[in-house]
Amino acid sequence: MNKRHVRAIAVAAVAVVALTGARGSNGASCGGSSSGSSGSSSGGNHSDNDGGSTSGGSLPGGSGSADKAIRDVTIDECKYDQATKNLVARITVKNDGSMDYDYSVSMKFKGVAGGDAIPRTAFEAGIAVAAGASKSVEVKTPYIGTGDGSEYTECEVSRVSRF
Repeated sequence: MNKRHVRAIAVAAVAVVALTGARGSNGASCGGSSSGSSGSSSGGNHSDNDGGSTSGGSLPGGSGSADKAIRDVTIDECKYDQATKNLVARITVKNDGSMDYDYSVSMKFKGVAGGDAIPRTAFEAGIAVAAGASKSVEVKTPYIGTGDGSEYTECEVSRVSRF
């Protein structure tokens, strides 16, 4: 299978995490837990970029290095933090490879189609994960609404890079 087909399958396999009610799925919800699998990595110094979206579960097909970077990320929780007025995604980055990597992760927060939520993107760079280790971090962006954040019902990993 060529890279174009693999990427198309990965994009088609978008796993969206609902902020409310996604318990037991390969994603996160307020107060929920997450489960997912991570791909392993190997090779020399290089950069892996992936513009696909996932909540961290397994993606079908593909063995390219770009597919592996996004598989290293699992969404543990997505929420609106009223104390800090931020949209927050708690993620775990797991590096099963034999080399240390620095990860950059972009998260997208959005609401239902036709709703009031203006899509927001959060970015976290320089997430250093040693070979064989994992690290939990929060990726956040300011909430620009005037309500209680309930218009944001989904979050997803929109891009992952590792160096």
